[in-house]
Amino acid sequence: MFYYIWPIALLVVSNTMYQICAKSVPEDMNPLASLIITYLVGAAASTVLYFVLGSDGNLAKEFGKVNWAPFVLGLVIVGLEVGWIYAYKAGWQISMGFIVQSSFLAITLLLVGYFLYHEALTWNKLVGVAICLIGLMIINYK
Repeated sequence: MFYYIWPIALLVVSNTMYQICAKSVPEDMNPLASLIITYLVGAAASTVLYFVLGSDGNLAKEFGKVNWAPFVLGLVIVGLEVGWIYAYKAGWQISMGFIVQSSFLAITLLLVGYFLYHEALTWNKLVGVAICLIGLMIINYK
């Protein structure tokens, strides 16, 4: 059971800290300069964890297995980071931005799962989407 739950707990803690950090980037700092530091720290942490967590230590062998995904993921992560930093600079509240983004992301991933991975599109998923949209309307009601 722990093997199933710990990744979600890590995601929740990391996502919470991520949002706090993204909102805390100094207002007058260029977001891309901030990301240079972020990725240098991330590269160092990934290198240390690679060796500490019992990998065989042969990075060249691992890099030989590469496909397109890590390269595109790097670009996508920059988009995520810059998007959040600019969203907060534009005035999004930390409590609202994530809810709005997550709702639209859930809808998008439902469609991606259906069309790209042939996952079932069930009535309970569609009702869940409707509830998300209704929730967005209620949250944004003034």
